[in-house]
Amino acid sequence: MSNNIRIEVHDRKVWDLIPENGTIERIASGFVFTEGPVWCGDHLLFSDIPMDRILRLRFPEEGSELSVFLSPSGNSNGLTLDRRKRLIICEHSGRRVSRLEEDGTVKAVAERYRGKRLNSPNDVVVRSDGSIYFTDPPYGLTFFDRQELPFNGVYRITPDGELILLVDDFDGPNGLVFSPDESVLYVNDTARGHIRAFDVAPDGALSNGRLFLDMQGVEPGVPDGMKVNQLGYVFCTGPGGFWIISPEGQCLARVMPPELPANFAWGDSDGKTLYLTARTGVYRMRVLVPGNPVS
Repeated sequence: MSNNIRIEVHDRKVWDLIPENGTIERIASGFVFTEGPVWCGDHLLFSDIPMDRILRLRFPEEGSELSVFLSPSGNSNGLTLDRRKRLIICEHSGRRVSRLEEDGTVKAVAERYRGKRLNSPNDVVVRSDGSIYFTDPPYGLTFFDRQELPFNGVYRITPDGELILLVDDFDGPNGLVFSPDESVLYVNDTARGHIRAFDVAPDGALSNGRLFLDMQGVEPGVPDGMKVNQLGYVFCTGPGGFWIISPEGQCLARVMPPELPANFAWGDSDGKTLYLTARTGVYRMRVLVPGNPVS
């Protein structure tokens, strides 16, 4: 099913990024809460968090084919690929970041910080040097879980497996993404309704944390998933749907899909399809500028 896209335009520069007469297509439905999409060359993987599974969508010449890829998944949320195309998984109930090995086994790559269990890893991105950056809010903790760490952090896992705390002053760190040249890391704070930006040093450390954009609003939707295109424009979920934001922190437009999206993935051979996980459904829309492959 395709629908015309409802767009609130703040700057006509947005028409250089997405088509004025574009449509959004629902390609799968019937889920509980979809998240964490990642494009894997010829198919899409995504999480259905409450159902404790990762699903796979393939696209033959006509239609789509849906199958279960991994279950249980530790109530997975964010997914990405490392430099060897292995799947990196943020596990809510597992309270860890894990990796799916080539032999099909799932291996923990981060579970504890200074002896205390992580909260509930949420979203993840991999730098070109192989470092894994992830957010660790408490959103996946249940009534029976005890938060052991006194903060909600942003972390880096070095290529040799060391877990380093980068920032500890977020209320609800969630989506994160690098600028195309990896000189800036954007991290949104769902609880505070804004995106922050950090300079990234060659060794992977973060500095100069600053407000990138305040996204608070009265409509449903919060800063959650983020992606960046090859020109450095940020796509972030927020009130009303998702926002398209310039590298200078100006909102060019708000796009309002049929369901509120939680996250995105760039896909297809040209990188010009934006896949959206949105509550009970999965959608896609064509764009004019390819997505940044490392975002």
